[in-house]
This record gives sequence, C-alpha cells and structure tokens, in this order.
Amino acid sequence: MRLFKTKISAILPAYNEGHHIYDNLLETHRVLKKSHCDFEIMVVDDGSKDNTYTEAVRVAKNVGSIIPIKLPYNCGKGSALKNGFKHVTGSFVVFLDADLDLHPHQIYQMFRVMRDENADVVIGSKYHPESKLNYPLSRKIFSRIYAFCLKMLFGLPLRDTQTGLKIFRYEVLANIFPRVLCKRYAFDVELLANAHHAGYKVVESPIVLNYRREMKWGRIGLKDMYYMGMDTLAIFYRMYILRYYDRVSIEKVVEDSKDCEQAAK
Repeated sequence: MRLFKTKISAILPAYNEGHHIYDNLLETHRVLKKSHCDFEIMVVDDGSKDNTYTEAVRVAKNVGSIIPIKLPYNCGKGSALKNGFKHVTGSFVVFLDADLDLHPHQIYQMFRVMRDENADVVIGSKYHPESKLNYPLSRKIFSRIYAFCLKMLFGLPLRDTQTGLKIFRYEVLANIFPRVLCKRYAFDVELLANAHHAGYKVVESPIVLNYRREMKWGRIGLKDMYYMGMDTLAIFYRMYILRYYDRVSIEKVVEDSKDCEQAAK
C-alpha cells in the first residue's frame, strides 16, 4: 500500500529495551517494508544500562535500513528524538516508542488521515472515539486532567499529546525542533504547542493501545508529574509572557549531545 511517493523515517527512542528491541525492530522493519516506500529506522539508545545498543547493532547487521545511535548518557526522550532527527533523510518522520505498545501497522491509518485532511502533523489519540484501549485507570485519570489543563493553557485542538505514535512532515520538525528546550517531561507538549502556534495543521487519529508496562503509574511517578507540571507552566511562560518561541531563529543549531553531557555532569 503506497500512500506517498517519498521516503519515511522512523525514530525509536529506547531506554533499557534490550530484552525485546531485536524483535521489535524486526517487526517495525517488516511493517515499513510493506509500505513499498523507501524507509529508514533510527533507533536511539538513550544511555541504556543493558544491551539495547548491541541488540540494535545486531539487527542492523541482519536487515537493512536500520541505523543504531547511542547517546552516552540518559538524556530523556526529547533529546533522543532530536538526536535521531539529525540523521533523518525522509520527507515524513514517524515517532514510535520502542516497546511497541502501539503497533507500527497503525501508521497506515495515520498516513491516510494526513493525506485526507492535508495535515502537517498527525498524532495517535487515546481519546479519539474510534480508539481501542487496554489502559490503566490511573493513567486515564491523569491523562484526562492533563489534557484539560493543556486546553486551557494553549488552546491545543487535541485531546491527547502524550501518545508515543506521531507523524510529522519533515519541514515541521526542521522549523520547530530548534525552539524546543524540554528534553524529558513536557517535550511532547512543547513540540505540539509550538507546531500549533506556528500555524501547522495538527490532527488526531484513532489508535489501538496494548499497554504492557507494569510499573506504578506506567513510568510516571509523583515526582515525574510534578516536573511535568512545572515544565508545562514554563512553556506557557516562554510562549505567552517572554514570547521566546517567536524570537528564536529557525536557523539556530541545537547541540543535543553537548547539552546531554553537560546535564549529566
């Protein structure tokens, strides 16, 4: 099924995913190969303490179009995605969590939405009426409250920002990434709020979510929620009080690896 005559770049941030990253990369490769488009898969090991990177290298040797990238320290999902984007050569960029709670076959539906609605950004939404979820009640409550706050603060036309499956036109990320400062907690919010603020069309698509993480609150604890809230308020301050994002040159070069090393010291 060929929806676009162009190249697709997928970025998978990974942290301590060594136990299943080999199979998950093979599955992602299989799905993208069925698109009959040129594609590449950047798997970014965000300073894992296990064998994530060596497993990524092993699968890259067995199949083509997989590019393993290793960060020296754990810098956060945002930094991992920005580092992966440095290697992108495709016209469309897919963000996909390495645990495959969201199966990559769903990108076909999302590309249809992008084509039919002439959108610049498509995000998988847990709260789309057609979504099918296997999702903890605690996360549902937290996500609903957070989505309401984002609506009040930024006027985002979205019911969900945190789902890991997203598709962007390359030019959106090339424009917006230099403005993004968050590396961890509110990275998705800063990215999407700026895309919306810049006039790009951002729409939602239904998803099927098979939530398999076993940690309390998923991977979000009370400390994480506090920092996410503080980061979100900081984004609001930069956007509407300082007008920082309007002043940042799109030519600014962000040196993520240096930032990561400094943060780890």
